[in-house]
Amino acid sequence: MRTLRMALTSITNEEVAGTAARDLSDDEVLRVLTREAKKRREAAEAFSSAGRDEQAAAERAEGEVLARYLPAQLGDEELAALVAAAIAQTGAAGPAGIGQVMKAVTPQVAGQADGARVAAEVRRQLTAAAG
Repeated sequence: MRTLRMALTSITNEEVAGTAARDLSDDEVLRVLTREAKKRREAAEAFSSAGRDEQAAAERAEGEVLARYLPAQLGDEELAALVAAAIAQTGAAGPAGIGQVMKAVTPQVAGQADGARVAAEVRRQLTAAAG
């Protein structure tokens, strides 16, 4: 219950942020929930590295609750295939093309893969192709 209340509060805060209150689209709600899930993962890592295992477990549990409301995450093979297709589509080559590929692939993986994970795969494929 606490996790769901926190998620609803985050959505409400996002709705009233800015100059006028508004209703969020489904995509915007997914972005808020994804951001909250990422906060839980990062907090769990921080607590775990500080030796606070009980609080790390609580953060992981909250992340699992939020994950039920998010799209399924892409597997490594699926992500690699999407990145390869984006590289072929954009014609990007080498590390200089990272931004170009990220711009093409990010909308396709929205909510299904963490941005850092996508960037790492783009970087890996572009440097492997250049080397």
